[in-house]
Amino acid sequence: MKPVFILLAFVLSYFSNAQTSDKWINLFDGKTLDGWKKGAGDADYKVENGAIVGTTVVASSNSFLITENEFDNFVLELEAKIDDTTSNSGIQLRSHADPTGNNGKGKVFGYQYELDPSSRKWTAGLYDEGRRDWLYPLSLNPSAQNAFKLGAFNEIHVECIGHEIKTWINDVPAAYVVDTMDSKGFIALQVHSIGDNAQFVGEKIYWKNI
Repeated sequence: MKPVFILLAFVLSYFSNAQTSDKWINLFDGKTLDGWKKGAGDADYKVENGAIVGTTVVASSNSFLITENEFDNFVLELEAKIDDTTSNSGIQLRSHADPTGNNGKGKVFGYQYELDPSSRKWTAGLYDEGRRDWLYPLSLNPSAQNAFKLGAFNEIHVECIGHEIKTWINDVPAAYVVDTMDSKGFIALQVHSIGDNAQFVGEKIYWKNI
């Protein structure tokens, strides 16, 4: 019976993979911001050399470039670069917007893949933007804390399937969360607020191959 069991396991694995292997969708064409819209905050977003570039501005709340479509179960891959350890960013997953938030300027809330180049090293941790704060700080997984590379494009992989959210950074497994708060929402690119601190104006975040 053992060979039959092995064959059966292989067949079930094959069909399981076949059912979930849909085609990739390019969310960014490398040339324009078609399919995206700006929501909340005043940071600048533009396309340079095949990448979306977000730039900090003074006196702005957290800013977001938001997909026009929403997504439920998906695998997301992209590359992101941060040049300065004082910067902070993130990638929203299954997120939402409240246009009345922040005194009518808009507020984005939901799951966030953290991009954190500081000495804390929490990139690929899972944060709940505008709501519950940290769901999975990367202090829970020290083995992934040195995977992020400052000043280089980093490979990001996220799986949002059912109630499970899993993250990777440069092929290193990072966060794993089971949560039932959101099953669908938009994807967004964050430029973090710098408040009134003028010395941080002009810091850039880069995203490509989304």
